[in-house]
Order: sequence, then structure tokens, then C-alpha cells
Amino acid sequence: MPLYDLVIKGGTVIDGLQTPRYRADVAIAGGRIVHIGRVSAADGAEVVDAAGKVVAPGFVDLHTHYDSQLFWDPWCTMSGWHGVTSVVIGNCGFGFAPCKPADRERAMLSLSRNEAVPMETMKVGMPWDWETFPEFLESVGRAPKGVNVMSFVPLAPLYGYVVGLDEAKGRAVTDDELERMCRLLVEAMEAGGCGLSAQILGDVGNVQLDYDGTPMVTDLMSERDLRAFCRALGSLGRGVAQVTSPLETAAFMARESGRPIIWNALLADGALNQHGGQQLSHRDALARLAELNEDEGLRVFAQALTTNFASEFTFEEYNLTDTIPCWKEALLGTVAEKRVKLADPARRAAMKEVHELRGGLFGAGYPLGEIKVHWISSDVARARELKETYEGFTVGEIAAREGKHPIDAMLDVAVAGELRVGFATPLLETPPESMREIANCPVALPGVSDGGAHTKFVTTARYPSELLGLWVREHGIMTLEQAHWRLSAYPAAAAGLKGRGFLAEGAPADVVVYDPDTVDSLPAERVWDYPAGEWRLIQKARGYDRIIVNGKTTFIDGECTKATPGRLLRHGTD
Repeated sequence: MPLYDLVIKGGTVIDGLQTPRYRADVAIAGGRIVHIGRVSAADGAEVVDAAGKVVAPGFVDLHTHYDSQLFWDPWCTMSGWHGVTSVVIGNCGFGFAPCKPADRERAMLSLSRNEAVPMETMKVGMPWDWETFPEFLESVGRAPKGVNVMSFVPLAPLYGYVVGLDEAKGRAVTDDELERMCRLLVEAMEAGGCGLSAQILGDVGNVQLDYDGTPMVTDLMSERDLRAFCRALGSLGRGVAQVTSPLETAAFMARESGRPIIWNALLADGALNQHGGQQLSHRDALARLAELNEDEGLRVFAQALTTNFASEFTFEEYNLTDTIPCWKEALLGTVAEKRVKLADPARRAAMKEVHELRGGLFGAGYPLGEIKVHWISSDVARARELKETYEGFTVGEIAAREGKHPIDAMLDVAVAGELRVGFATPLLETPPESMREIANCPVALPGVSDGGAHTKFVTTARYPSELLGLWVREHGIMTLEQAHWRLSAYPAAAAGLKGRGFLAEGAPADVVVYDPDTVDSLPAERVWDYPAGEWRLIQKARGYDRIIVNGKTTFIDGECTKATPGRLLRHGTD
């Protein structure tokens, strides 16, 4: 009988711990790495020739929203395609537990707009066989998984469960209610949650709003509530918090809890922040992070956006314009209501005024004239005529041809196409020196993948491949040893995910084998692979020979093996 289930022969090992690279074989058995060194191919039930390839730990994606998708997509793609072997869900304070059966629809409504997860897909795709957070983890544990999954305890569901989401937005919670929510937080962490998460962006300038255009309940959280939650977290002596907020809010949480905080987000100057606008230049943010960590002795990590940014959008369900009142008002309601509002000259006048004032569509930096009419649904009336006239042309070309303001040109096409028109923005490219500065910040964690969210608009879950290909291979912003530490061991340590994120004898066999000369993302495409016939925007990967989770291969050259060796990782017990 072979000694090992799998032998990876002759690869360049980069162990995720910043150890200088070396040539070695890696032997795997029983889901763990059992030997790194010289191994005979004859001792492996399966042998992978890794000559000329890098053998590294699987990547750890701390910022995802696969809370629903994991139930119909065990590999949590896009992340699973790009070498991610462990994901953390429950970010930004959003999730589905605890949740009373009568409140399930309300919970899904929030996620349908806030994180743009299709409503019908959630209804069809989730089992909803839980009420409490421990029961949710049990459901995740039962579900087939192609990646490992750990979860934050999101705060919005606690408000929904104890007070009611809408009621909690209109009044202060009582002392008894706050105490009960804190008790539920502790119970959820004792069941395996890795800490709390929240979005605290206030009610002005917030692009991540509830389904009805009001702030999320955590955006309105008082300092008293936040202090209580942080102290409850700190009482356990373990765990971490994730927050999408101003940096000073993260500092407050670190002081009150005594625990590490993962702050979203560190952005290179000029990068698009889909979460509502950059409040600090990246150099000011870096300086403040240094003060907090080095001078004040706090632990504040920064999730850094390490992808160039482009998006597709339709006005049928776009939600990332909510910082601009005239756009927010026009894009609330049914499709029929939106079409009427987007055709209204008075509303368009306000949109043009904002456009001239802020520059770039939605003030996000996208040159309006360069936005392309990428596709028009074949299901709309006049589809053939519209496609022949507009598809493939930029808004600037259409405006010039028809003698219109670019806002009118874009919205005329959108309304005629029943809002089922896909507009593609140009790529906003971050200067390599700016990316070098933020990616090498001592407390920076690459990512902000948002995997599972905004799936019709953005593809930032490709970030591991972009870091290795674009930023390391092409621009040399850091060494491969540094990149793999930041992609694996460092985020695992930041989240308290023990024993993973590195290659060592005895460690779980979460491994990627890839070609450093070709690793990259493939072009974006639309696929109809969601429940209820919904589509999403994706970018697959190239260059990965093998992706291995707990010793089992999940992808070979980009093709899924259908293996589901992933585990639920319970913080504090795993």
C-alpha cells in the first residue's frame, strides 16, 4: 500500500511563513502534510509533477459574503477558483442568524440590496433550517463544502432577533435588550463564531443601505451599544472584530474590547471605494495605522483593496450610487417605477449637475464617455434594433452621434432596454507605487474580495491571482515569499484561524500548485449558474495546476473535481 495519498514532486516550496523558497517534495496523507523533503514517487497513491511550479499554502479570504451561496456552491466561487481554501463569512454585520422564521424575508431583503445578492436565488438556494446562530453553524457544518468556512457573528441579525430591524432603527434599545444581544453574541462565539462584525457608516454618505434606502441598523448604532458589544467580545479573551467604518471607529473598538480589529478598507489614492468614499488619503491612513499599532499598542489590521477596479452595472438593480440623493431616489422601487424616474428631465438635470460637480460617473472616477454599452438583453422589446444601434458603443460615441448630453445618452439606452442593459466601466488602474505602499503596510491584509456579494457588478474575489500575477510578477511590489505570507498565514493569524495558512509537517493540507509565469485572472464573463436562473459576473483563473483542501484535490487546471473536503472551522475549538 502507498505510504501517502498524494505526493507533490519537485516544486518550489513557499511555505507562507516568509521562509526563503526551496525545492522539495510534499507528501500528504489523512488530510495533513506528513513530510516535506525528499519523497519517492512510488510512495504516493497519486503523484503531481510540480517541476517549475510553486507549491504554497491555500489562501485565506477574510472578507466574503458567501453566507447564502455556500449552500448551493460548495466551492464558494469565485474564491475557490483563485486558490482560496478557507473563507470567513458574516462580514459587515450582515447575515442570516439568529433569525425567527417570520423574519426570514426581511433578512433577505436587506442582503438583496445591501450586498446585491439576488432575492429569488436566496429563497430557492438556502435551506433555512435554523433559527439561532449555533443552529446556523450546524447547518453550515452539514452542507457539502469545497472550502473551509469560519464565521463572524454579524450584529444586524442580533438587533433583528431581539428588537426587530425596523423598530431598532427608530429608538434606543433598552438595557435589557442590549444585555440580551450581548449574551447572544457570547453564546454565538462559544459555538464557534470568530468574533463580531458590523458596518458603522452613519446615515450620510453611506452607499451600503437597506432595501428601502434607509441606513442599516448597525449604521445607527450608538456608542453605548458598540461599547457593550466590544466589552462582551473582550470578556472571552479571544476573537476578533471586523468593521466597515471610519478608522477612528476601529480604534474605539480596539480600545474597548482589547481585541484585534480588522478595518475596511485601506485604499490606494484614486481607487474606487464601493463602500462609500475614501475618508483619508492612503498615506494619512498608513500614518494613523502606525500610530494606533506602534504608539497606542492597539491591534488594528487593515483590509487592503489590492485589485484594480472595473465594474458592470444595470440600472435594474444597482445600489452603489446611494451616496448621491438624486440617484438613490431614482433607483429605489420597482423596475417600472425606476424607468419613469430615470426618464424624468427634472431628475436628469439634478444628475447632470452632480456629474459636473463631482466628475466621473457617480463621483466614483469612471469617465462617463468611456463607459460601454456592453450588452442588451435579448428578452427586451426592440432587442434586435437596440443591439444593432448601441451594443458595443461607448456612451461618449452615442452622445456625439445623437447630439445628447452623456447622461441622457446613457439613460435613454437604459430606459429603452427596460433597464436590462449592461454598462461596462473602464478599468481604474492603481499606480504601482501606490499599490506598493498600501500592500506593504505592516498591518495590511490583501483582499476586500466581497466574494458572494455584488455578483452582477464586480469581480474583486480574483485578488489572490491579481496579487501574484499583476502586482508581484509584473510590477515587483513585493517578493513571492511576502505575498504568500500576506495571502495565507497573516490573515489566518489576524482572524485567530489557528494551524492554517502555512505549509509544515502536521499542518492541514490546504495547498495550491501554480505556475508563477502564467497565474492570472481570465476575462470577465456572465454565467447563469445561480438558483432561480439568475446570472452573475465572474472571472475564472488560470495557472493553477492543483487546488487542494484538507488533502483532497478540488480543482485540476481550473476544472472542479466535485470533491467537497471543506470543514466548518469553529473558532476557539478548532
